[in-house]
Amino acid sequence: MTKIKEITHLLQKLAPLTYQESYDNSGLQTGNPEEEVTGVLLCLDCTPAVIEEAIAHKCNLIIAHHPVIFKPLKKLTGSNEVERVIIAAIQHQIAIYACHTNLDNVLSGVNARIADKLGLIKNKILSPKSGDLIKLVTFAPVDNTPAVSAAMYAAGAGQIGDYKDCSFRVQGTGSFTPMPQAQPYLGTVNEPQEVNENRIEVIFPGHLQAPIISALLAAHPYEEVAYDLYRLENLNQEVGAGMLGELPDAMPANTFIDYLKEKMALQQVRHTNLLSKPIRKVAVCGGAGSFLIKDALKHQADIFITADLKYHDFFLAENKIILADIGHYESEVFTKELFYDIIINNFTNFAVLKSKVNTNPVRYT
Repeated sequence: MTKIKEITHLLQKLAPLTYQESYDNSGLQTGNPEEEVTGVLLCLDCTPAVIEEAIAHKCNLIIAHHPVIFKPLKKLTGSNEVERVIIAAIQHQIAIYACHTNLDNVLSGVNARIADKLGLIKNKILSPKSGDLIKLVTFAPVDNTPAVSAAMYAAGAGQIGDYKDCSFRVQGTGSFTPMPQAQPYLGTVNEPQEVNENRIEVIFPGHLQAPIISALLAAHPYEEVAYDLYRLENLNQEVGAGMLGELPDAMPANTFIDYLKEKMALQQVRHTNLLSKPIRKVAVCGGAGSFLIKDALKHQADIFITADLKYHDFFLAENKIILADIGHYESEVFTKELFYDIIINNFTNFAVLKSKVNTNPVRYT
């Protein structure tokens, strides 16, 4: 049987919790991670109706994009919807897991699903994050270098874009004198020793630090392993906000708006003036994305598709770009499909259901 923690670990491998924004609250919000899964219900928002749906289908795990607990709770009296959801989940032993801005910020996450819906190609992160990458420098005997490097690669080090097993090596001389209590792999106690060693440098994303260090220590022959860690300011092109892609063939702006409505199942689109130039380069951001307007302009996108734009945000277009607000719910509802594909491709011994509850609080008349 599959435990809840096995599913949440899978989701965290795709979208590590360290990638969530500081204001967010992704992760397991209710439930015991050791419980066996009876069924999984996928949703954008966990509401009382979604809890009822989970109970009806005997699902004891709800995976939501938006956290139900977003701000600290001081009491649980059922005085509002959030408290009622938590109380019902606990009463019925339903675990709730949120995968929010950490899923927004990965290359294969929410924005990739929007890009797929729109048939975009040449996709890349619109605003990559810095400060996430770490360089590890270590030293190993020349003969042991392949095994040490391979262990770090297997743990996730040395992947840069579409290239794996990347490292830099330079040969030099390591010197040491084993003290009486030492059990040296090379050399003799109290005798100075010199060894031909390789300096090995690899880069990895910060959330992989612990397993990579463990792999290094397990594979290295030395009793005491020397290594240094440097946090880099380089942009991590696989982590960040929004996505930029291209249409295979350019479209007139009015044609693209109709295409957008069809592909994203929209009733309407709020947008700035449609420009005379065709649409080729498309920027997207699921949810509230006004903070990325400058990035979309910098990359010379023809249109920026997002949600929750305020009146004054639209003035930022300055007839250089089309800004299109498709609605928060509408921009992220297909996240359920993303969750479904991830889980169904890795687990087959329980039901995985996409919620049929429309949790959009906005209505159009």
